[in-house]
Amino acid sequence: MTATTLRSLGPLPTSVRGAQRTLDELWAQTDIETRAYTGNIIALTSLHHQARIQEALAGLDGRYAGRQIIAVMEPASSGRMSIDAQLVPQQGLYIERLTLLASPGQLRGAILPLLRPATVNHVWWASDDPPGGPLLRELTDIADQVIADSLRLDIPPARNYALADLGWSRSAAWREALAQVFDSKDAAAVLSRVDHLKVWSGGRNDRAARLFAAWVASTLGWPDLRAVTFVKGDCERQHGDLCGIELGGPGVSFLLKASGKEAVRVTVKFDHVNRKTSVMVPSMTLAEGLGRVMARPERGSVFEAAWKLARASLNEAAPTQGGTA
Repeated sequence: MTATTLRSLGPLPTSVRGAQRTLDELWAQTDIETRAYTGNIIALTSLHHQARIQEALAGLDGRYAGRQIIAVMEPASSGRMSIDAQLVPQQGLYIERLTLLASPGQLRGAILPLLRPATVNHVWWASDDPPGGPLLRELTDIADQVIADSLRLDIPPARNYALADLGWSRSAAWREALAQVFDSKDAAAVLSRVDHLKVWSGGRNDRAARLFAAWVASTLGWPDLRAVTFVKGDCERQHGDLCGIELGGPGVSFLLKASGKEAVRVTVKFDHVNRKTSVMVPSMTLAEGLGRVMARPERGSVFEAAWKLARASLNEAAPTQGGTA
């Protein structure tokens, strides 16, 4: 069976005790003798988001996690836990997928026995509801990485696992683009004149924008985000993505404005300088953001400093309405 002819195998109903046996039966239907025992990813979600989460997981490269456990935190109509096992083709490989439908209480005793041993464990809280009860707390005890909307769920960085935020990951190209602006010595020389920041973001929340602004603030040594204005922008970007940023101060302006889904126009003005360039800052899909955080964990100290400022700022006024980027 070649990479171009791989097809999904299953799903087949199974149980916690029988899951490995069912997966072995599915593997026996393939011509593949060697299995790649890479990490586990446990995605905790709801029925409402299940299809979106499955789509994101389908876009991953199999080397990140050879076993995917999708735990839908809603009981089946019978009230009993249901488990399905399948092999899903991904980048020319098969990955194992176990889908559980159960209450959080039922999931507590079900997930740990399903993990591949001696591999990296990624735990993704992919639900709108804040984690309640002991389920997430128990999973973080065995997690190497926790992936979450950390500001909304108030999950702070910890020492026993690496915390990854998809909003932070998806703004990485914006951070790189802004840093490149100040690679020019003349721009870096006037950076000390910057005293305020404006950030435009699409969608209904500004959490990714808030983390980005907190990164700028911590880099510049600002104690808080009082010099930051958050504005709802309108651009061809995905929900929650940045649309534009502007650093300003007496006689200086550094404006980065999204132009379509791929490009950002950069306008730099200070003293006698009026420089315009264009850089590639592609919009990142959920699958791309997920793959990025699993493959390349962020520098913890940089993220932690930004997270603390962003979290402290959430008690301030809501984002400004209107405005264009």
